[in-house]
Amino acid sequence: MGFLWLLVPGVALGLAAVVLAAMTFFGSRIAVARYRLLLIGSVLGAAGALLAVTGWLLGDPGTPRGDALKTGGLAGGAILAVYALWINDRRRRTEEARHEVERGRAQQDRERTENEQFAKAVELLGHGADQVRVGALHALTGLARSRPANTQTVLDVLCAYLRRPFTHPGYDTRPDNPDEAEPAPDSTWPAERIAEADREQQVRLTAQRLIAALLPGAADEQAVPYDLDLTAANLEYLDLTGRRLGRLIARRARLHGVNRLGDVRIQGPALFSGATFHGRTELSGARFDGGLSVLKAELKGPWRVSDAQVREFADLRTPAPEGPLGALTLVGDVELKVDEGSGWATSPLG
Repeated sequence: MGFLWLLVPGVALGLAAVVLAAMTFFGSRIAVARYRLLLIGSVLGAAGALLAVTGWLLGDPGTPRGDALKTGGLAGGAILAVYALWINDRRRRTEEARHEVERGRAQQDRERTENEQFAKAVELLGHGADQVRVGALHALTGLARSRPANTQTVLDVLCAYLRRPFTHPGYDTRPDNPDEAEPAPDSTWPAERIAEADREQQVRLTAQRLIAALLPGAADEQAVPYDLDLTAANLEYLDLTGRRLGRLIARRARLHGVNRLGDVRIQGPALFSGATFHGRTELSGARFDGGLSVLKAELKGPWRVSDAQVREFADLRTPAPEGPLGALTLVGDVELKVDEGSGWATSPLG
């Protein structure tokens, strides 16, 4: 019965270790105290396992003392190894939590910096120097590219800039092609005012190009379709060829020069109600999946609508432009509104 002198203390130490472990996980809420209690419990548990296993094995006369002691040592070492694994796991979790906090802070810093840059760029859009305004437009575009979540907001700002009142002497002399206009200074348009209008014209053309650059390609089915609101804007040489949009609102807009909307894909409604198209308009291959409205629009230049398709609705209550037009293809059950004798030609798909 001599082995009981080892077995009983071992069991007692094991129970003490269990109690300390219970206190660690259910009692103390202080991290330092928890680590200390668990360390003490692990040491007591290892000692208890050593004594208990050794004493239990020594109860068998066929077990050599060396093997019993070795097995007891392995049992105690296993408990210490479990404690070491737990410590490493806690350290790993602590490091992960620290990195997560650092990432959150870095993200907040980036967002704050981007917000400050955005506000500064918007402020500079009102600067008197045209080159500063161009720089502000590029800065806004850079923010949209670095963080796609800002793209719609940036597009809204660029569209708002284009909606600002603007006119140019070329719109009066050659509205169909302002590039060929050669306005002469007069009392209405003195040389200084013409020069100022020329500079602002270049800024606006830059805004139009950047808008097109931010829009995804028409073939990109996974792209986010962004909306454009160009209500009452003065536009010239608008080029959205091969782009995908959500909704395009250009009510009462005035479009000068050649405007290219060929192969565009507009998933929402395309509204040109009351707009004026002074120059040529290219719509070949366009897809108006959300409908098209040119209600009471003035189509003063030639249009090309060959292979253009319209779904949902087509409001064509305005005279068709002169010259070769082509037939507008209606896909599915389209609500068609057209005045008799207006000159529009439509055909169902197939």
